[in-house]
Amino acid sequence: MTRLRPWLRRIDLRRPLDRIGSIKLKLGIAIVAGVAAASFLTYLGFGETWTPTARPLLRIAVALVVVLVLTRGMTSPLREMAAAARTMAAGGWGQRVTDTSADEVGELARAFNTMAAELAAVDRMRKDLIANVSHELRTPISALQARLENLVDGVEPPDPALLASMLEQTERLGRLVAQLLDLSRLESGGVPLHREDVDVAALLDAVAAEARLHEPGRCIEVAVAPADLRLHADPDRIHQVLANLTANALRHGPVGRPVNLSAARDDGHVVLTVADEGPGIPATDAERVFERFYRADAARTATPNGAAAEGAGLGLSIARWIVDLHGGDIRALPNEPVGCAVVCRIPRSPDPDSDPDSRGERP
Repeated sequence: MTRLRPWLRRIDLRRPLDRIGSIKLKLGIAIVAGVAAASFLTYLGFGETWTPTARPLLRIAVALVVVLVLTRGMTSPLREMAAAARTMAAGGWGQRVTDTSADEVGELARAFNTMAAELAAVDRMRKDLIANVSHELRTPISALQARLENLVDGVEPPDPALLASMLEQTERLGRLVAQLLDLSRLESGGVPLHREDVDVAALLDAVAAEARLHEPGRCIEVAVAPADLRLHADPDRIHQVLANLTANALRHGPVGRPVNLSAARDDGHVVLTVADEGPGIPATDAERVFERFYRADAARTATPNGAAAEGAGLGLSIARWIVDLHGGDIRALPNEPVGCAVVCRIPRSPDPDSDPDSRGERP
């Protein structure tokens, strides 16, 4: 009896069979308990003074009461789920159901709660996305509207500097729309990879040359080891990753200091690194910077001259999706002695058995 007391204390009298892990066993226990209660009444002779018709009805009623008491908690989660589903259909994502039962209904209730939590998170992300997109679109549109109103009203002459500023805002809008389209396609799985054998040195040189066109006078150093390093990947998508990372590095790095693009071979993988000597990314933000529209603290989001850094916060998110599609991983690490290094580790071949490095050989 002493051993039973702790177990008895854990029993919820409102749901007495919750700790039993099978709904079939619960039903069996309830039926046996009902029959036993009716038989016990017969054994005691309870109701013998009643009419022959009333006595079996009494025993049936007692058996039903026992069964209902024992099974009270078996179907209540199902009723809760039905009510919660109706509420969620109307937009109430905070609904949860009781999931204390150890049987199949309890597993269903726990799965329902997990689904509800994920749907609530998706709804928050949707609202955040709408708010962030609206904010990012409003800024260049407002700037364009103000400049166009000045032109129309004759406040400002249509000089080249004004037109260049308007063109810059238009390009910013175009980049944001293109990034949103890219992100939408990547998340929906609508971007197939067109893999081919890629010369890594030529790829990094092309990225550096493109960056120098947009940032004349900036120093971009390229290092590839070995010089004939190759990668089986989608060259356009990897170029997009490196271009996004290089643009970020140029934006945050000091004007007089170089941005380093490097590639190396590592155990069947190619490690691509873009490093700058800017303020770096705090360790607490190292993972979150790859989320959509997320920006690190003010030190990182300010340019070297103290102005706010331009960018919608989508470049790193797109880079992570592309690297994930290639079966690799991407991380933001400290760059010694100062700055940030974004490291992409991508398999040299989608099939490890076809990669000589994975078998310990060298081409």
